Amino acid sequence: MQLRNIAIIAHVDHGKTTLVDQMFRQAGVFRAGQEVVERVLDSNPLERERGITILAKNTSVEWGHTKINIVDTPGHADFGGEVERILRMVDGVLLLVDAAEGPMPQTRFVTRKALALGLTPVIVINKVDRSDARPDEVHDEVLELLMDLEASDEQLDAPFLYGVGREGWVTGEPGARGEDLTPLFEAVVEHIPSPPVDPEGPFQMLVSTLDHSSYVGRIAIGRVERGAVRVGQRVLRLATTTGTADPQEAARVVGLYTFNGLDRVDIDEARAGDIVGLAGTDGVEIGDTLTDPRHPERLSGITVEEPTISVDFVVNDSPFSGRSGKYVTTRQLRDRLRGELERNVALRVEATDRPDTFAVSGRGELHLTILMETMRREGYEFQVSRPRVIARRNGDGTRLEPFEEVVAEVPSGLSGTVIDKLARRRGELVSMRPVGDSGTTRLAFSVPARGLFGYRTEFLTDTRGEGILHHRFDRWDAWAGEIRGRGRGAMVADRPGKAVSFAIFGLQERGTMFVEPGLECYGGMIVGKCARPGDMDVNIGRTKKLTNMRAAAADENVRLEPPLRMTLEQALDFIDDDELIEITPDAIRLRKRELDASRRRKAARKRRL
Repeated sequence: MQLRNIAIIAHVDHGKTTLVDQMFRQAGVFRAGQEVVERVLDSNPLERERGITILAKNTSVEWGHTKINIVDTPGHADFGGEVERILRMVDGVLLLVDAAEGPMPQTRFVTRKALALGLTPVIVINKVDRSDARPDEVHDEVLELLMDLEASDEQLDAPFLYGVGREGWVTGEPGARGEDLTPLFEAVVEHIPSPPVDPEGPFQMLVSTLDHSSYVGRIAIGRVERGAVRVGQRVLRLATTTGTADPQEAARVVGLYTFNGLDRVDIDEARAGDIVGLAGTDGVEIGDTLTDPRHPERLSGITVEEPTISVDFVVNDSPFSGRSGKYVTTRQLRDRLRGELERNVALRVEATDRPDTFAVSGRGELHLTILMETMRREGYEFQVSRPRVIARRNGDGTRLEPFEEVVAEVPSGLSGTVIDKLARRRGELVSMRPVGDSGTTRLAFSVPARGLFGYRTEFLTDTRGEGILHHRFDRWDAWAGEIRGRGRGAMVADRPGKAVSFAIFGLQERGTMFVEPGLECYGGMIVGKCARPGDMDVNIGRTKKLTNMRAAAADENVRLEPPLRMTLEQALDFIDDDELIEITPDAIRLRKRELDASRRRKAARKRRL
């Protein structure tokens, strides 16, 4: 049987996972009458809730006499570590581009990675049934993108297909309607090369990702580059760097698995070119090489771009610490973060000068908040600080910071507001053009990464919820100067107690409340956002004083506005340097680092001096 290894790459929401669903159906992965959920590969609860792919997935289908190994990859640049290591396992990519939106920031990101590795693309212009679809223009934009990224002549000759992944059809002719995905399968078999591997040499495999089984422990997943491997065979693990304490470790293969549809299938032997899972090497890490012990030859490791954003993970020391979490100690937090490093290659964890604080660095706010939300659901309690950018120094001592490529699609009448707001955040307008006849304008900016902290909520307000904002890491450049911080202060509870309707009613005219009546609060907890700059200490438990005097408004109803319930991303956007987010399994609270009001005032006076 022939073999093809492909990855599906695209910008967020351009239809990768939905297309894989249809490939499964038409290749006979699902039996007749089987009930299948949509986006079947998005098995992680966070993926299903958010409608995005976070973790790369390995699967396969058979088409005729060809087995096609398929990897569904994330579209967010924050999960670029997943994309970079997965592309090492494949020989070609299926590049999806929305027929209306065209190439977007993450399209450029994932395509650049694929072309740099010499992978052969097959391009699908998806969602041609949209009312604002413009397939001919998008075709030209994709070609321009490939030329900008210095694609080779072979890569520029990539076939173009047009279709609707949700309905399960593609065609080679723009404007025509196809019947099924047969042209797609045929293009993969014809244009994607078979794996360039050595079937006769000694065994060699690069570990691209990891899985875990409660029966056999850690499972190394990768493509067999050379030779064959069998259950019971002895192999040698070569660590990614020779600087590790144990650069070589012998092991015995206790299990081999291949991927068939959605299932992991036990096999006795795997040969060069196939993507397999291998059990028995407990200490294996992503980027390690597994080889024949008599031929210890290391493959080049996986290069991952450095993190750009960092936050502090702090042991929870609030008055409500330990109420709902199972894991609350420094040791438990440290072990969990170190465990994350084993499978999250784009993450960095460093100790700080405080034993209860760890500096965790990642590729973006989404990358870090997914880790926070996952730990929260596992029963961890902890606190996190405001994000900060990771600066560098170049050879002449110039201070550098990360810049983001930002693309915003906004109603044309509101584009001036967005341009003005990003200009105040040191953003530079790069291009501006209308998107078809939709009354929408696409704005491209170059913005310092720190200039985007706290901007997403402001952007949605300015565009009345109709704007779409995408951004990705672009480059390191000279420090852009000071950027004004949060324009509004916080309402801070000045004493412990339960929130009372009477107190909230009196405060909601002065800002936006985060709490509802009956919620227990502690001194130093942030209970709302002021309408003006400067913090305000409030008594959230203040009750109405009862007297024997009758008042005209004695029976007036107290009408409360719904509180603003912040997500983790919104909370990270909101908090300032002197504040923390308290994250527990049942709550997300905002608080001041220093809970005592008098100490906060003294510290503020010292900063002014």
